[in-house]
Amino acid sequence: MILALTPKLSWYVARASGLIAWALVTASILWGLTLSSRLIRRRGVPAWLLDLHRYLGTLSIVFTVVHLLALVADNFVYFGWSELFVPMASPWQPGNVAWGIVAFYVLTAIQITSWMMRRMPRRLWHAIHLTTVVLFITATVHGFRAGTDRDNRLMQWGAFVCVIVVVAMTIFRLLTLRPRRRCHRRQRAADAVA
Repeated sequence: MILALTPKLSWYVARASGLIAWALVTASILWGLTLSSRLIRRRGVPAWLLDLHRYLGTLSIVFTVVHLLALVADNFVYFGWSELFVPMASPWQPGNVAWGIVAFYVLTAIQITSWMMRRMPRRLWHAIHLTTVVLFITATVHGFRAGTDRDNRLMQWGAFVCVIVVVAMTIFRLLTLRPRRRCHRRQRAADAVA
């Protein structure tokens, strides 16, 4: 039985790792939105909650790399390095594959800057971190357009639920934005002078 699966093993690994990477990105985004909203109080939040967010982000990179390596190993459709990293270079569904390439670049930028967060300006880190919206959209479009499991009803419903939850959490986060502390400090300083 294992010998019968061997020719398609890389294809199954590519499919599974792509789905897992998308699920991890979704979980990381949801966890990040939860941590940054008023659902969890900022004071007294254990460090492991933020570590879980970082861990999910790192795992999403790991499974994305597994996805790419499995595509190279698969013999059904040729994927070389240019087909994996240059948008529109793939002869197989070039537009749909390009969505995944863009998602990979955005994911990489977010993750690298997250690892370097303490060494870079907070505003720059935050601006790059906000591109998670772009990451989620491009990865989702890639999965629905290029993924071979797009016709599976269970996958459709699972992805639909995840998209609805991410959109709802994003709207909730936008509605509960906290004013910046600098504005409060300036206002207090102005009140003290007056």
